[in-house]
Amino acid sequence: MLLAIDIGNTNTVLGLYHKDNLVHHWRLETKKERTADEWAIFLKELLQFEKKQFSEITDVVISNVVPSMQRAITEMCSRYIKKNPLIVGPEIKIDMPIETDNPSEVGADRIVNAVAAFHRFKTHLIIVDFGTATTFDYVSAEGEYCGGLIVPGVGISAEALFTRASQLPRVDIAKPKKVVGKNTVECMQSGIYYGYVCLVDGVIEKMEKEIGHKAKVLATGGLAHLIAQDSKRIDAVDEFITLEGLKLIYDWNCPGP
Repeated sequence: MLLAIDIGNTNTVLGLYHKDNLVHHWRLETKKERTADEWAIFLKELLQFEKKQFSEITDVVISNVVPSMQRAITEMCSRYIKKNPLIVGPEIKIDMPIETDNPSEVGADRIVNAVAAFHRFKTHLIIVDFGTATTFDYVSAEGEYCGGLIVPGVGISAEALFTRASQLPRVDIAKPKKVVGKNTVECMQSGIYYGYVCLVDGVIEKMEKEIGHKAKVLATGGLAHLIAQDSKRIDAVDEFITLEGLKLIYDWNCPGP
């Protein structure tokens, strides 16, 4: 089985593939101080819940946007799984031209998402990833990664509001009952939620105007399902698109017999 690991700034998502099927998946908090041994303990316990063990993992593929974690994860793979992982980077085959000023600057997760989305839809695409940052990425109908936008994520925007405005309480990020709030909590929830819904739809509209095409819009990330409820432009939501992209990239770089 193939273990796919997507290391993000807030969460690390792991998926276990049997052939082309995602059979198990887990989400852990990303902790930079976690050692290789600690990662191994977490993974071993997760596998045991599914009656699996390290010896059943035949290979590992990783996308990582937290460089300080690379050593611990790589060491965990080599010591406990007995495999050197394939790490998504500029030197590996991705079967997608990167049409940006400096391709090596583009986050691995953004490229992996783009690869998986284009492989599935084969048309003009905008991928919105609701992570620590909210990213918008455009892929042309010819399968070229053409760049995008990065804005502060929903969570860190809300956190800035809580910490910098002394009289405002901490609230859950949730869809409010009404747009016009009748108390402070309702006003904050409405502002956070509908502010981001309008941000997403507005950015997509401007992207399409600039590129001159309507695009299929795919959302992913932890808050994708929430924001998609009222977005007029999000066409589909897939929280595992990054894992799917990692599986594709592994297949291109490590073809079977």
